Amino acid sequence: MALKSCNKTETNTFELEVTVDGAVFMDAVNKVFKKQVKRIQVPGFRKGKAPRAIIEKIYGEEIFYDDAMQDCYPEALDDACREAELKVVTVTALEATEVSKDGFTFKATVIVEPEIEISDYDGIEVERLSTEVTEEMIDEEIDRVRDRNSRMVTVEDRPAENGDTVVIDFEGFCDGEAFEGGKAEEYNLELGSGNFIPGFEEQLVGHSTGDEFTIDVKFPEEYQAENLKGKDAQFKIKLHEIKKKELPEVDDDFVKDVSEKDTVAEYREEIKEQIQKRLEGESERDFDDKLTNAVIEKVEGEIPEQMIDKEAQNMLQEMDMRLRQQGMDLDTYMKYTGMDADSVREMYRPEAERRIKMRLALEKIAELEKIEPTDEEVEEEYAKMAEIYKMDVEKVKEIIPVDGIKEDLRVQLAMKHIKDNAVIK
Repeated sequence: MALKSCNKTETNTFELEVTVDGAVFMDAVNKVFKKQVKRIQVPGFRKGKAPRAIIEKIYGEEIFYDDAMQDCYPEALDDACREAELKVVTVTALEATEVSKDGFTFKATVIVEPEIEISDYDGIEVERLSTEVTEEMIDEEIDRVRDRNSRMVTVEDRPAENGDTVVIDFEGFCDGEAFEGGKAEEYNLELGSGNFIPGFEEQLVGHSTGDEFTIDVKFPEEYQAENLKGKDAQFKIKLHEIKKKELPEVDDDFVKDVSEKDTVAEYREEIKEQIQKRLEGESERDFDDKLTNAVIEKVEGEIPEQMIDKEAQNMLQEMDMRLRQQGMDLDTYMKYTGMDADSVREMYRPEAERRIKMRLALEKIAELEKIEPTDEEVEEEYAKMAEIYKMDVEKVKEIIPVDGIKEDLRVQLAMKHIKDNAVIK
């Protein structure tokens, strides 16, 4: 292979002219002949036994050229792009210009990763979320545990209040006529939950067990049933029972029931540690997200649409893998959601662009800061991957080239550089 020329034709687009010598080309032609001869029938020869020279004499010596060139293109183009130091996103055009037994020349138009610029990435100001655990947070968490361990008890001595669960019969009417789906018996409804149309639950408050009454409501304009949208309606109600949640007392017996601790004080300390860990995780994720957004805003350069498309496709495949791990697949997901592959890819495009910009930014920062992983860091990364994949380290090294490991580490170290130099507000 020889790179004859490489010219930038527009932003992120190059045209390369590449030659493949005769020896390489003829070797490819011979391999194509050996694959295709089995299907070729030539008079005087058994099927698949005709010599190449005879076939070429009958059909022309170019008979195998097209397929041979197709076989040569990938490696020749890869070598040419490597020589030209181009990071190719996609190939948009490929055309042979000269072809003979002495080799062939072709032109290729490629879209490449953009050359971006970034500055002022040191000293980015970021506000960190507080990780302070308050007594109120501990109380709220304990209240949630109490709620999960609550029991329902019947209320005999008062009317229904917000937060109660009432057991009711109801039947709805529009213009004096009962409508489909508007009737139920002994239905459990939590007042204040917002599960029914506006005005319904509020009008049950204040009524007592055994009451029979009628309430007036108006269906929302955006209601799902076409025949009820915006309509006035009346519901006949019979209230059978009022129930309320009875929460357990927070004492040592409660603590022993819901945890492995023995006292309320020990349980509160355990809850505090759990909240602390959660807040620290949330703060770190929020910090990374804010820092990422700030870095992305500093990126200057035109990102090729094809690059975003490619990343969105990768994200689609990642989604398919996650769904399969959960016992579903992408086709089933799209069937349930009414989406297709194009709409899912479109959904991912904003995040795809964000990912690309951040990776390019980190690669550029690594270049500007001359960041290079040490041999020890490379070995540690291989050890981590061996642990993840439950494989021998040497086997991982055979599968994953060291250049790929170093590239990933440069990006990680560039991110560490940004975080270490960020200013916490």
